[in-house]
Formats: sequence, structure tokens, C-alpha cells
Amino acid sequence: MSVMTVEVGQAAPDFTLPGIVDGERRDYTLSEFRGRKVVLAFYPGDDTPGCTRQMCSYRDDISKFEEVDAVLLGISPQDVDSHERWAQKRNFHFPLLADTDKKVIDLYGVRGGKLIPGKRSVFVIDPEGIVRFADRKAIGATFVSADKLTPVLAGL
Repeated sequence: MSVMTVEVGQAAPDFTLPGIVDGERRDYTLSEFRGRKVVLAFYPGDDTPGCTRQMCSYRDDISKFEEVDAVLLGISPQDVDSHERWAQKRNFHFPLLADTDKKVIDLYGVRGGKLIPGKRSVFVIDPEGIVRFADRKAIGATFVSADKLTPVLAGL
């Protein structure tokens, strides 16, 4: 798979990744969520300070996503075992997907450098599968909050 850059207005590239939520492991395919709004939250690593702040913020604000009928999917290069440990430790109740070979990271054009496997990035996909919002961080110290994402989602 080649490295691409997904832009607003383009169809979101479909993918299938293994993931876990609430102890249940299964494969997740983006197109299975057609008809719903999807937030793809790419993050560099489980149990790191910045990623923990981001995902705990989304956990605490999950009702804001639910109120606008949006599904949140976290994606990083760690394996499902790592995701499971982190989800249990932090009480995450949304799917964490394992992109261990970085194919989806490359598909969405969010690969980082040598020290950081992926850029902290968020994509909002509408019910028809079109990207309606994209935010890629060159340096992943900050993230897009649920408060900034929900108006975008509400407008879809």
C-alpha cells in the first residue's frame, strides 16, 4: 500500500483492522459503519502521556459523540494485547484498533518520523463515507477536543 494523503471531500479509504472494546476482540471494517458518523482518532502510542490525555478526554466526553450519533475509533500501531491492557487501565469503552504494519496510517497519510510511528490526527467521516474534517498534527502535543469535533459532527 502506498502512502497517500486523504483530503476533505474525498471518500475515506476503507480498511479492516483487529481491535478490542470491553474485552471483545474482533476485526473492524470502516465500511461496516456506513450510515453513521465516524471519528477516526490516530494516536502514536498506548499509555503515553499525550495519548492518555487525548483518549481520556474522549472517554470523558463520549456522550458528546453519542449525542450526534458518532462512532469513535482509536487507531495506533500497538497490538491488540497492548490496547487491551491500556483500555482496562483507563476504562476505555470505545474500540482501539491495531495497525501494527502501519498500512492504515500510510493510507491516511499520517505516518510520523523515526521516533513517532504515527502523527496524532483526527478524521471525521460522514454517513456516506466522505471525509468532512481532517486534522493532522506535525508535533503531537495537542489534539482536537470533543468540543471542537461535535459541531462538525452535528452539521453532517
